[in-house]
Amino acid sequence: MKKLLILLSAIILGLSACTKSNTEKVEPFDAAKQAAEDDAKIQAYIKANNLTPVKDASGLYYQVMTPGTGANATSNSTVNVNYTGKLLDGSQFDSGNFTTSLNANANIIEGWKIGLTHINKNGRILLLIPSALGYGNRSPGAGVPANSVLVFVVDMLSIQ
Repeated sequence: MKKLLILLSAIILGLSACTKSNTEKVEPFDAAKQAAEDDAKIQAYIKANNLTPVKDASGLYYQVMTPGTGANATSNSTVNVNYTGKLLDGSQFDSGNFTTSLNANANIIEGWKIGLTHINKNGRILLLIPSALGYGNRSPGAGVPANSVLVFVVDMLSIQ
């Protein structure tokens, strides 16, 4: 019986050591602070890479690298693109060919819905997407940390 009490005490002691302290504070997410940090990171990236992008009212930066032809895509368009996605440190997290709608219900990041309306067929655009217009304060996996600024180079193949 004594051995059982000692074993039970050891288990309880071990489990209690694994719990979090109630005094540990978790900071709430501050969207305005994150937006300012993202903008500072984007400004530094622009300067380091000698870019001349335009800042959209949403906070997205874009630079048309190759003008295309015809009308720009709209929020009602379906587009086919080739793209490469990187982080500010240059590490690539995605690339490929993709067909998607740009409407509000499309399952793509907001930065694409906004940015791809600034380009037309056969054009190429650079998108510098603040975290709020990307994956926000969560990580989608694939080596993309939460609150990441995203860099996309997108070739617009077709617009419907």
